[in-house]
Amino acid sequence: MEIIVKKLSESEINEKGIRNWSIWTKEKSKFDWYYDSIEECYFLEGKVIVHTANGDYEINQFDYAVFPEGLKCQWEVIEPVKKHYNFH
Repeated sequence: MEIIVKKLSESEINEKGIRNWSIWTKEKSKFDWYYDSIEECYFLEGKVIVHTANGDYEINQFDYAVFPEGLKCQWEVIEPVKKHYNFH
């Protein structure tokens, strides 16, 4: 299972309605997580490394990420996070 991490254009952000999604914040920390549904998110602030069985993924400010359903991972929040998110 892979995490998709990429940059979006302003028009892609608008098309997805990202600015209308809920916001989640988290201080520097480490925690285990399991995705029981797909999550899309857009990082407004912060830096994380997500550790998975298939490798590590670095996600930074202004990155768009998609986490697949069924993913088990560990989040390592390097810099406090503020992100828009949407589960489906």
